[in-house]
Amino acid sequence: SIKMDLLHSNGVLIIQHLQRDYRAYQDFLNFMSHVGDPRNIFSIYFPLWFQLNQVVGTKMIWVAVIGDWFNLIFKWILFGHRPYWWVQETMIYPNQSSPCLEQFPITCETGPGSPSGHAMGSSCVWYVMVTAALSYTVRWKDKSAVTLHRLTWSFLWSIFWIIQISVCISRVFIATHFPHQVILGVFAGILVAEAFEHTPAIQTASLKMYIKTNLFLFIFALGFYLVLKLIDIDLLWSVPKAKKWCANPDWINIDTTPFAGLVRNLGALFGLGLGINSEMFIMSCKGKNSCKPSFRILCIAASLATLQLYNFVKIPTHTEYLFYILSFCKSAAMPLTVVALVPYCVHLLMRTTEKKLN
Repeated sequence: SIKMDLLHSNGVLIIQHLQRDYRAYQDFLNFMSHVGDPRNIFSIYFPLWFQLNQVVGTKMIWVAVIGDWFNLIFKWILFGHRPYWWVQETMIYPNQSSPCLEQFPITCETGPGSPSGHAMGSSCVWYVMVTAALSYTVRWKDKSAVTLHRLTWSFLWSIFWIIQISVCISRVFIATHFPHQVILGVFAGILVAEAFEHTPAIQTASLKMYIKTNLFLFIFALGFYLVLKLIDIDLLWSVPKAKKWCANPDWINIDTTPFAGLVRNLGALFGLGLGINSEMFIMSCKGKNSCKPSFRILCIAASLATLQLYNFVKIPTHTEYLFYILSFCKSAAMPLTVVALVPYCVHLLMRTTEKKLN
């Protein structure tokens, strides 16, 4: 439509302005784009928070998974273009004088562009972290503590918005999103996170409930895809565009395709359910050592170190279905490691040490 083309062309002007005038901040903006990567939720934020507060850690995974699932559905409904291919195909520029947008190794996302998954994932998980931190100070009653709570409130929400704005600018700078797409992502993420502030049932969910939720999310997404495919609407229309207009074929990554994100998130949710409902979790995280600061610090350090090792596990991409299966398994292993395997090993280590001391 004319209005959407006008919105996109104005967005291109903003991208050109950022790439021209903010070149000195390129490294920082690329870094902020990595900060907003939804995969960091499972490998960095979740291991930290789960050992500090299991309620917050559990909520974080649910918010990340459901938020990313909604992001996928919205992307399929909205059919949002990405700047780096839109400028090559639009007819609004006269004499084929399309603007030149610089691309980077992280530019060539293959899914539709609206809303931004990075902006949505970043806003929902940081919303959970900020509200969790503030929940500790809201209980303070005396006058000086109330003042401190207000200062803390202002500080944390300022940090929240600084991070969200930085992530949004970084995604626009690398020409992978238009400004309206990142703004939509931020507010959609906040809505999902706020919804889970009023959903306490996830804290007592059984493994059966986790499996049912996984099946529902997968069947709904797959069914939605197949139904639209039957009426000749290809929801993977963005993949050939990304391959055609990406400046470097090596920058195209199967891990950015719509179904790759779906499988990754379903694996994480399943791994969380498996871990929370395991005997290892009950013996370690619900045992007498769970309240000890030393136990939590060891669990955090061991979890972060182990999850970084997972980054060295490269999943073969030559067969798409095999990639999805292995990606599901790898994603399930990460929360399972944080929730059950690492705490259980630390629990055994501490128990052995106590026996030797006695």
